Amino acid sequence: MRRFVLTFLLFGISTAAFAIPLRYAEDRSPAIVNPLFTTTMSEARLSELVFDGLFTDDMELQSTPQLVESYELSDDKRSLVLHLRSDIRWHDSEPLTAKDVVFTIKAMQNPQTASTERGRVGWIRSATVVDEHTVQLYFRRAEHQPEDKLHFKILPAHKFSSTQVQRSDSFRTRPIGTGPFMLIGFNDDNSITMQRNASYHRPVKQDEVVMREVADKNYQAKLIIYQSIEALVRVLPRDLAALQADRKVELYPYQTNSWWYLGFNNRGSKLRDRRVREALHQMVDVEALLKPIGTGQILSGPFVPSSPFYNHDIGLQRPDTDQATALLNEAGYYHDGRQWTRNGEPLVLRLAAPETLETAQDVVINLQAQFRREGITIEPEFLGVAEWKQKIWRDRDFDLILSQWSFDRSEDIYQQFHSRGTRNFVGYSSRRVDALLDQARNTTDPQEKKAALREVHAVIAGDVPMIFLWTLDSYSAMSVRVKQVVVHPFYFFTWARDWYVY
Repeated sequence: MRRFVLTFLLFGISTAAFAIPLRYAEDRSPAIVNPLFTTTMSEARLSELVFDGLFTDDMELQSTPQLVESYELSDDKRSLVLHLRSDIRWHDSEPLTAKDVVFTIKAMQNPQTASTERGRVGWIRSATVVDEHTVQLYFRRAEHQPEDKLHFKILPAHKFSSTQVQRSDSFRTRPIGTGPFMLIGFNDDNSITMQRNASYHRPVKQDEVVMREVADKNYQAKLIIYQSIEALVRVLPRDLAALQADRKVELYPYQTNSWWYLGFNNRGSKLRDRRVREALHQMVDVEALLKPIGTGQILSGPFVPSSPFYNHDIGLQRPDTDQATALLNEAGYYHDGRQWTRNGEPLVLRLAAPETLETAQDVVINLQAQFRREGITIEPEFLGVAEWKQKIWRDRDFDLILSQWSFDRSEDIYQQFHSRGTRNFVGYSSRRVDALLDQARNTTDPQEKKAALREVHAVIAGDVPMIFLWTLDSYSAMSVRVKQVVVHPFYFFTWARDWYVY
């Protein structure tokens, strides 16, 4: 088993369900439960409990069939036949059919749906129903391991009137999945109750799971110590010692493919000049930003250091005020002894951050102080999900973004950095990076892919479309009453069907 998957196994356990609720805490309750519109990790975690994909990860993080019984890849690697399991039922007892798979793909691809997950099916040219339990997929290019890209969650076609799905659809609060747990309801205290799916195709040990909204992180740690919750998704560094010393709590370290960044609006009038972006990078002390919120690894590019694609030849940027001054002067800015100006206008930058991003406020406050010392004003704004989608995704109405990207094990950064990428809202464009990302997607040689993506790392680091910040060290905490825990390093609850509270 790979080192980053941590196991706590008990022998001699029954497959009978356990009636004690498993309660876990999130900073904020998801406002929407629809995998087409997942934007936060709390939503992704909930989806793991309620929905299934065609394929999922096994304990070695290898793709294994979930809703699929068997499959055949064509000799030219440009099409795939999927034979679905015939024993799968939706939570409302309707059977899963090929129509559901085709509907999901078409809904994700429909521009009017505006799914945040659209890029995950861009490689599929078409999807057709062969018979009730058989789907034919055709690809835009040869795909040598298409199962690795078929982990997205499947939705019930019979719950929607068309493939143009709206965020406001009633499904968002009354979701129907095929997963191990059924969502019963949103409660008055913003908690969400889920119950065991008795018809699930594998045994589910836990009877009930409850997500509790607990905005105060300090309070979360106290709740697990006093046994008012059984699971804490992420422990703050300052609480690690206290929880580690508590014999009623078990800590589980896990690794994520998540990294924080400070993104520039590369097409905006203030930051399209690379010299200005580089100067701002020279002003930021990343270590000082990280210290108050936890520990982690500082990055030089768009992969985590444990990735085979991380280019270790690219060094970390260190603050250099003299170099920053020279770059801004070259770009036409002047420091009047108090602030940076150009044509008499002070350099003021609007920074947007998602209000759901944990500890973002602490980072923003420190970032403001760093730039203020250098003579630059930062005007922050914390946006809700709808505001973020409108201002960032659609209008590109920002100068800076503080946010986080999370990836699965494929580490596919195409949508973030290709000029045609659906998530490239910073407006980055590089012909060289486009060519390398296309090469990495199309090659069948793993060494060629590694070399291409390491070069991508180097080129992007040099272009400075954003400041790469860090990947955080993560720990979850569980009551010792929770047995048979295996934490998925990216999605957390993928194997929660085997957990139980005793």
